[in-house]
Amino acid sequence: MNDSLILEVANIETDVLTGIYSEETGRAQPLRISISAALAPQDRYTPDCPLSASKNYMDLKFAASEGLPKGVHFQLIESVADHICETLFVQDGRITRVTVKIVKLAISENGEEIGMTLTRNRRD
Repeated sequence: MNDSLILEVANIETDVLTGIYSEETGRAQPLRISISAALAPQDRYTPDCPLSASKNYMDLKFAASEGLPKGVHFQLIESVADHICETLFVQDGRITRVTVKIVKLAISENGEEIGMTLTRNRRD
């Protein structure tokens, strides 16, 4: 059995240019993005372990916010998720798998979550 370390950032709300319908194009839509990134863990995490023993969670948040290219229209939210995965793979070679869940807030009503989840494995 292999050990695993999953870093998570959930429910980041950001506006992204996305959509295929005429009422969606040209306007940013609010998305709720959650990310899980798998890394191979160290053998032990002692109280004095440095941050370099893991990964800064803010890097995950960055990939889902400032890391998305400004002015680029993503037709599908799947493309947004794919961009986030690739950003994280480029940032850190220790990441082996990324899962991105995106909820389209503009079409969600009564607490439902309408969206998708994409999981990518590193393909080195």
